[in-house]
Amino acid sequence: MRRALACAGLALLAGCVSPDIPEVEPASGIALPDDYFADSRPPAGLDAAWWQGFGEAELDAAVEEALSRNRTLEAARARLAAARAVLRAEEADFLPTVDGDVAFGGSVDDGGGVLDEASAGLGGVWTIDLNGRLSAERAEALAGVQASEYFLADRRRLVASAVANRFVELRRTGARLRLLDQSADLQRQTLRIVQLREEAGLSSNFDVRRAAADLSRTLAQRGPLLLARARAANALSVLTGEPPAPVPEADGSEDIPDYARGPAIGLPADLLRARPDLLLAEADIAAAAARVGIERADLLPALSLPGFVTLGDGSVDGLFSQAIAGLSAVLGVPILDGGRRRAEIAAAEAGLDAALADYRQVLLESLADVESALVAIRSAEDRRDELATAVAESEAAFEQSNALYREGLASLFDVLDVQRQLIGSREALIDAEASLAQAYIDLFTATGAPADAPADAPPA
Repeated sequence: MRRALACAGLALLAGCVSPDIPEVEPASGIALPDDYFADSRPPAGLDAAWWQGFGEAELDAAVEEALSRNRTLEAARARLAAARAVLRAEEADFLPTVDGDVAFGGSVDDGGGVLDEASAGLGGVWTIDLNGRLSAERAEALAGVQASEYFLADRRRLVASAVANRFVELRRTGARLRLLDQSADLQRQTLRIVQLREEAGLSSNFDVRRAAADLSRTLAQRGPLLLARARAANALSVLTGEPPAPVPEADGSEDIPDYARGPAIGLPADLLRARPDLLLAEADIAAAAARVGIERADLLPALSLPGFVTLGDGSVDGLFSQAIAGLSAVLGVPILDGGRRRAEIAAAEAGLDAALADYRQVLLESLADVESALVAIRSAEDRRDELATAVAESEAAFEQSNALYREGLASLFDVLDVQRQLIGSREALIDAEASLAQAYIDLFTATGAPADAPADAPPA
């Protein structure tokens, strides 16, 4: 009876091993704006395949290919498989382990070797989770699986975002190259007019050189644009698991993708909790709490039940003539370690504090990403609209200045100045359209909009 009461007391102590996992809500220690909780409706368009909102089949194919073949995702899936194997190993520790052995022996004389001894046996041990260590180790392994799942999901989020950004950059450089050709043609026409006026004695060679210099400055932009295009194409190849290939020429029909579904302003905080990196930080907290439990378990007694079965009396003939079995109980009680166990507990608790701080940091960064993306969308829309007006006005002004120059009522300086303004406004408009598309991509990335996993991928 006394022994049963002692065991019950130890079992109660074991329940105090693992600390409660701290509850981490979006507002844990951080004051959030009221509008993050005011509307529980998710923003329009934040579905699993958000990139389809651009209406670009080429982009859809590139993202799907990257999610299936990206090498970083392949490595993340392998790590997830390893974490699941570790969890299975930890769960196996709750079961008895049994090992067998067979031994043979003999003697050597002048007549040769003689086999005259043999034995066989089974030995095993069953570790009882008296102090809660096994449960804590299993909890840590489970948190490791969850962390690996969220890591894979986070990599998928970032890969989809990177593919979309590189696609927009390809379109931007293609549109800029097309504009460069148009601008160069426009400047060649102006140069030709100035040359004709010089031949007629109506303009000086100075005007010809100035117009030629403007044309050369425009053509000098081709190299940097081709380099930017090659970098975007090579990065896209790497994302889709392919070696870099020659960059195709811009075909003249590349437009900046325009997102067709605009998200609602005023995102709820619950949406942020879908971010895989935030969920990963939560899993790290669970793992850190489990590690505290593992270290605390070392302060409590450990119970194991070793046993054995031996067959035979030592001779070959008597191998199966008799069997000897034994079962015992071993209770390990920690007594003195110079403070090592307490120090290891303190280290694990500090690790838990660090995991909580990391979670709050990821949350703050998530909030900043969302706010920045929302502001970027509004500012890019305003800039695009103003630049569209600037382009229209510059086109009209250029036509007027050209007409006045032919009549001798305006100087070449006026024509070239208006021409530069027109080219600059067109370039800025292309960049603004690309910035707007990338701002939408940043918003989907910031809010953790998921990416559907391909059928052959492990669940994220």
